[in-house]
Amino acid sequence: MGMVGRLSHHALVSRRRTHRRKPLQIRRLHHWPEGSLHRSAPASMAPSAPEPVVEGAQRSLPEAPASESVQVLPGPATPAASAEPSVLDMPLNTLSWSQPLQWLALGWRDFCRAPAIGLFYGACFVLMGWGLLAVFQYAPAYTLALSAGFLLMGPFLCLGLYRASQRMDEGAHPGFRDSLTAWRHNKGQLAIFATVLLVLEMLWGRAAMIVFAVSFDGMAEFDGSLTSLLTVDNLPFLVTYVAVGGIFAGLIYAVSVISMPMMLHRSVDAISAGLASMRLFTTQMGVMLWWGALITGVVVLAMLPGFLGLLVAGPVLGHASWHAYRAATEVGQGAPKA
Repeated sequence: MGMVGRLSHHALVSRRRTHRRKPLQIRRLHHWPEGSLHRSAPASMAPSAPEPVVEGAQRSLPEAPASESVQVLPGPATPAASAEPSVLDMPLNTLSWSQPLQWLALGWRDFCRAPAIGLFYGACFVLMGWGLLAVFQYAPAYTLALSAGFLLMGPFLCLGLYRASQRMDEGAHPGFRDSLTAWRHNKGQLAIFATVLLVLEMLWGRAAMIVFAVSFDGMAEFDGSLTSLLTVDNLPFLVTYVAVGGIFAGLIYAVSVISMPMMLHRSVDAISAGLASMRLFTTQMGVMLWWGALITGVVVLAMLPGFLGLLVAGPVLGHASWHAYRAATEVGQGAPKA
């Protein structure tokens, strides 16, 4: 019993001593030592005479002087808002009615400067025409459908002509190899654009087949010449075919009038180039229809002598299309001079 009494008394004394030491620990913790202030605080924060510490009272840390300001570290720099404007916001020049004729003159000038390149692509157009004539002797309905491919293959064959005119505008001599590999400058977007045009061509071909089947109630008999279609009995078929073809041709023309040179020159995406081309067509429809009529007239006249006229007319139109794109998009550029 004596031993138990001593242990209980010792534990009680220990609790009392621990309770009495707590204010001392708090006092030592909240009282800034002179050495630490001397090391980290400025001279204006030098410690004053120690204040009497009231046991059990709570003390707050000293506030920073009003003269000192808190330094805020700068955050990550935000990129400047000077990003390149979208091609959809690109300003377009106001075109005059006389400029399409000037584009043809500039196309003839470029053809004379690089005749070998022009004749190569012209020969491709002639071979395409001869291929259509050969197919017409066996399957005229498919020939009418495949004839829509002229407006689709034309811009892609003209890529080399666009590249040659671009090099001549830069004051350099166009190379034949550079012309053949022009598609590599933006091949991904050109492939997308080719897919879009291929879908339109398939729709056009299917529509032509339907018009052909409805007009002739099946497969009609021809003597192997195109003149057999130009009769009074075939007049409803010709009107319907031209109307349906005009819708698809107008859509393809509006989408691709300047999109192919733009993708080659500015390396923009296919959707933006197509929308910019349609914006030019819709905002300046009169001049664009006049330019499209000139292209159609030159092609029809070039096809009359057995497609041989395309040997020269094809490359001239390709070069002229490049100058049409430059005249419509180059800000501050006046009317081109031949």
